[in-house]
Amino acid sequence: MTSSESLPSSVAGPAAGTPPMAPADRRRWLALAIVMTAAFMDLVDVTIVNIAIPSITRDTGASFSSIQWITAGYALAFAAGLITGGRLGDIYGRKRLFLIGIGGFTIASALCGFAANPEMLVASRILQGGMAALMVPQVLSIVHATFPAHERGKVFGLFGAIVGLGAVSGPLLGALLTEWNLFGLQWRPIFLINLPVGIAGLILGRKFISESKAPKALRLDLAGVALVTLGLLMLLYPLTRGRDLGWPVWGHVSMAASLLVFAGLVAYERQKARRDGSPLIELSLFKVKSFAAGVAVQLTFGVVLGIFFLVWTLYMQMGLGWSALRAGVTGIPFSIAVSVAAGISVQKLVPRFGRKVLQTGALLMIAGLLLYIGEAARYGMGITAWQMAAPLVVMGVGMGLIVAPLTDAVLSEVPKEHSGSASGLINTVQQMGTALGLGLVSVVFFGSISDRLAPEAVGPAFVDAFQQSLWWVAGVLVVIFLVMFALPARPQVHVEGGGEPVAPTPDGGISKDPALTR
Repeated sequence: MTSSESLPSSVAGPAAGTPPMAPADRRRWLALAIVMTAAFMDLVDVTIVNIAIPSITRDTGASFSSIQWITAGYALAFAAGLITGGRLGDIYGRKRLFLIGIGGFTIASALCGFAANPEMLVASRILQGGMAALMVPQVLSIVHATFPAHERGKVFGLFGAIVGLGAVSGPLLGALLTEWNLFGLQWRPIFLINLPVGIAGLILGRKFISESKAPKALRLDLAGVALVTLGLLMLLYPLTRGRDLGWPVWGHVSMAASLLVFAGLVAYERQKARRDGSPLIELSLFKVKSFAAGVAVQLTFGVVLGIFFLVWTLYMQMGLGWSALRAGVTGIPFSIAVSVAAGISVQKLVPRFGRKVLQTGALLMIAGLLLYIGEAARYGMGITAWQMAAPLVVMGVGMGLIVAPLTDAVLSEVPKEHSGSASGLINTVQQMGTALGLGLVSVVFFGSISDRLAPEAVGPAFVDAFQQSLWWVAGVLVVIFLVMFALPARPQVHVEGGGEPVAPTPDGGISKDPALTR
C-alpha cells in the first residue's frame, strides 16, 4: 500500500475519560461499522487515485509535477496533521472531531470530483488530506472508548480485515470507475463515490457514536506543527518542481535550509518539553534504540511505497498503454499476497522468529524487484500481466511480512506511558516518507525521461525509467534490511497490571530472559 495502507495506531493515545458503553448496548456495533467505513473510505481513496492518474492527465492536461502533488499533497497534509488531529480529539471530543473530519473529507472529495483544472485538484487533495488527519486518528480512540477490553481483540481483527480489503479493492475499484466512464465523468467518480458514504457516516455518526475525551489532554503544539510543515515544504517543493524549473539555485538553497528548520524543530521541542511537558514530538523516545531504528525503517519504507506505486502505475498505463482496468487487475496478486502474508506473519511467524521475519520480508521485496527488473528488460513493451505475476507475488509476500508486525516491533521497548505518542509519531513519519518518495519520483523516474519525445519513443522511455526507479527502490530496501538489526530480536509482551515484560519462546511459552528481547 501504499501510505496510506497503515492507519495510526492509537495516535491520540488511550481513550480514557469516558466509560465504555455497556456490553449489552448494540449501538456500539453500529458505531464500529461507521468508523470502520470511514477508515475504509480513507484507505481506498489513497490507493484509488494512482490508478486514475493517466486519465486525470489526459483530461486536465496536468503536468508531471501536478501529478506528483495530487498524491504527495494528500500525504503531506495527512502526515502534518495526524498528531494534531489526535490531540484535538483528546481535548475537544473524539466524536466531534470525527464528525468534523468526515464532513470535511466529504466536501473535499466533492471539490476533487468537480475540479476544473489541475491546480484546483491539487488544492482539494491537500484539503482532503488535512480532513483525513482529523478523521482517522479518532477511529481507534473511539473503539477504545466504546468497547470493553475483552471485546477489543475481535474488533481489531475486523479492523485488520478492513485494512486488507482496502488494499485489495482500492486499485480495482478505481480501475472500474475510470473504465466505466459513468455519465461521461471519466476519472471524477473515484472522488464523488465518497459523497453518499460520507453523508451517511455523518448522519449515523451523530446518532450512534458516543463522545469521549482524555481526562488530562496535552496542549496543542502549533509552533511544532508549523515547523514540521515548513521544513517538509522547503524539502519537497523543490524536489517536485525542480525538474520543470531547470533546478534553480533557490531550490538547492531551500532543500539545504530545510535541515536547519528541522534542527530548529528539535531545539524547540526540547525547550517545550522542559517548559510544559507537551511537545509535538516526544524526543525522549529516541533514546530507545529499537524505536529510533524503527522510525528510520518507517521513514525509508514510506519512501519505498511513495516511489514504487506511482511509477508502477505510470509504467503500466502511460508506458505500456494499458487500460486502467487491466492495470488494476494486474495488481490483484500483489494485494492478495500482502494480505495473506500479513496475517501469517503476525499470528505464526513473528512470535517464533522475531525480527528475522521482517528482514526476510525486506529480502523478498528486493528479490521481487530484481525479478521484475529482469522481466521488464526481457519482454520490454510486450510484457503481459501473467509475466508480472511472479515478481508481484514475491514482493507482496515480502511487504506483508513487514507492514503487519513492524509497529509492534518498534514499540516493544517503548515505555507504556509513551505508547500513544510513539504510535502517532511512527505513522506520521511513514506518511512523511511517502510524501518524500512521491517527491523523489521527479528525480528517479521523470529525471531520466526527455522533455521532447516522439510518440513512438514514449513507451520505451517509460519502460527504461521504470527499471531505473526499481534499482533505487531496491537500494533503499537494502538500507532498511541493515537498520532492522537494531530492532529487538523478539517482540516483548507486556503483562497486564504493569508486570515485567516477557518474550514469547519458539514453543509458545514465555521467557523473562533479557537476551530474548534485545
